[in-house]
Amino acid sequence: MRIHIMTDLEGVCGVTDFENWCGPGGRYYEAGRELLTGEVNAAVEGFLAAGAREILVADGHGGGAIDRRQLHPAAELARNWNRPPYPFLMDSRKFDGVAWVGQHAMSGSLLAHLAHTGTTGVCEDSINGIPLGEFGVLALCAGELGLPVIFGSGDRAFTGEAQALAPGLETVAVQQGLTREPGYHLPSRAYARHTLAAVHIGVEAARAAIRTAAGRAGERLAKGERFSVVKLRPPYRRVTVFRSDEENPPRISINEDPESIIALLNQPRTLQVLDKADPRQFV
Repeated sequence: MRIHIMTDLEGVCGVTDFENWCGPGGRYYEAGRELLTGEVNAAVEGFLAAGAREILVADGHGGGAIDRRQLHPAAELARNWNRPPYPFLMDSRKFDGVAWVGQHAMSGSLLAHLAHTGTTGVCEDSINGIPLGEFGVLALCAGELGLPVIFGSGDRAFTGEAQALAPGLETVAVQQGLTREPGYHLPSRAYARHTLAAVHIGVEAARAAIRTAAGRAGERLAKGERFSVVKLRPPYRRVTVFRSDEENPPRISINEDPESIIALLNQPRTLQVLDKADPRQFV
């Protein structure tokens, strides 16, 4: 059994804001890397206990967040992607399942913590009219390759998002956001502060839950249970709406591909300026 684990940082238990935790030079960035690596190791332990023979950990956060000195010795680490990046090495070997650790909900999600889609500058990203976050677009890459979605941990809004798109995967919620307004109208910098309020469970409790659920996912996969393979019918049309920022008004990009999600996601974006206050009304 071969498992691909995509990682991010904002959905990790104990990571509480962008400024201090999520970027190199941040006051608690090294502590955040340690917390993420601990959650990844818990997932690795669960998958190994279920019989996994190979586990590839893809460090999917911005400037990188896995602490390779602490990473479980049975896991391989992937970083510094070739360009174009999608599908983040999911096609590099015959994986049996795809998992996520530290994932956050998509931009505009209610009761979400540090919700965004790629950056806080994105208001909404959709393919064929379906809003998608970072989890969703990678799940579609997995689907194009025929790979099932088996596990995801992060904030509670993310777990609901994942279960809606890929019913049947195992999930663990380690945070609960408290913001009840989507903030579609907010510019990028203001939106980054919009979803900071949250409640986190204990760090050890989070790791124990991740270990157990990843093990359960691995056991189900080993037994031949079916998990969701996420697909949409072609042709594909991607619409990305960007918030205003200090230098730009709201903008939109539209990309199309007749047959491949992966090719669609690797296309460069051509931005057009929008002229109304709430960019989401153009979606």
